[in-house]
Amino acid sequence: MVNKNKTGEVIIMRLAIEHYINPLHIYCRLRDFGISKALGLAICRTYERYVFRYFLP
Repeated sequence: MVNKNKTGEVIIMRLAIEHYINPLHIYCRLRDFGISKALGLAICRTYERYVFRYFLP
């Protein structure tokens, strides 16, 4: 049986993508990998400035 309501699925997918590309999420994953706070912040600030702001209006 195919779900005919694709709108709900699209919204859920968008929310998941927004979560994973969020700079705070990326910072937390960098910290989990053992990167220092200062380097993690620098990477995420750069990421937010040059990449993230183009994904979401």
